[in-house]
Amino acid sequence: MRLRLDLAYDGTDFRGWARQPGLRTVQGTVEAALARILGGAPQLVVAGRTDAGVHASGQVAHLDLTDSQRERLEKVRTPSASTRPRAEALAARIAGVLGPYPDVAVHRSAEAAPGFDARFSAVWRRYSYRIADLATPYDPLDRARTTTVKAHLDVDAMDAAARSLIGLHDFAAYCKWREGATTIRTLLEFDWHRGADGILVANVRADAFCHSMVRALVGACVGVGEGRLLPAEVERIRDEGVRTSEIKVLAARGLTLTEVGYPADDLLAARADQTRARRSLDED
Repeated sequence: MRLRLDLAYDGTDFRGWARQPGLRTVQGTVEAALARILGGAPQLVVAGRTDAGVHASGQVAHLDLTDSQRERLEKVRTPSASTRPRAEALAARIAGVLGPYPDVAVHRSAEAAPGFDARFSAVWRRYSYRIADLATPYDPLDRARTTTVKAHLDVDAMDAAARSLIGLHDFAAYCKWREGATTIRTLLEFDWHRGADGILVANVRADAFCHSMVRALVGACVGVGEGRLLPAEVERIRDEGVRTSEIKVLAARGLTLTEVGYPADDLLAARADQTRARRSLDED
C-alpha cells in the first residue's frame, strides 16, 4: 500500500529535507512521527529534496507500508462520525504527534493512485523567491522567509532577464556541479513582480532543478536589478556554461517550494518509468 503525503514546512531550523545522522531534518522529523503511529522504520520518498533553510508550502512525498504498518493504519482513530478512510485520517494523527505549532505539517494523506511516485511521476516543480530591497519596509514577521538586498532593484529589468532564460538549455553556469549529474533543464516559467507590500517575488517553474539552480538564477537577476549586469548578460553566462563570480547564490531563507505538478492518474506510471530511464544515466 502506497500513501501520498502533502506537506508544508518552515525550513529555518531544519538542515534540509534529507535524513542525516545527528541533524534535525524534515524527513527525519516526519518519519519519527510516522514510526510512533505505524511502527517500523518508515522511509519517505520526496518530490524535491530541499536544502537547509529552504521552505515548502506544496511539498509531496510517498510512503510504502509494510503489512504490519498497514494493519496499524487500520487502527488509527478517527472521529466517531467520520467515514473517511484511515489513510486520510493519518494526517490528523501526525499533527497530534508533532504537537502544537510545529514547523512541519502534513496537510493531506491519502492512498496514492496506481503508479504514483512522488519523485519520478512529477512533471514540474514550482518555487518562489522573496526579496526585500531598500524600497521595502522591513517586516520582522517576514524575516524567516525573505532575503534582504541593500539596493534599489529594478524589477522590470529583472523580469526581462528572467524571461530571457526560459526554455530547454544547459544551466551548468547556474548549478553546483555534481559528478554524473546532468545540468540540462527545461525552464518553463521565470518572472518577477513586486507585490503590494513592496516585496519582490520570483516565480520559477521547471521540469526539474539541479543543485542551487534557483538561488543562482535569482542571484543573476539581482545583479541585473542592481545594474551590475545587463539583461542580455545572464544569457551569455548561461551559454558559456561556466560558473562565475559575477553570479551570487542568494540565501536559502527566501526560497519556498510551492507546488509540484503531476499528470493525470492514468499517466502516472508511464511518467515514472520515463523519468527513471532518463535518470539511470544521469542522476539529478
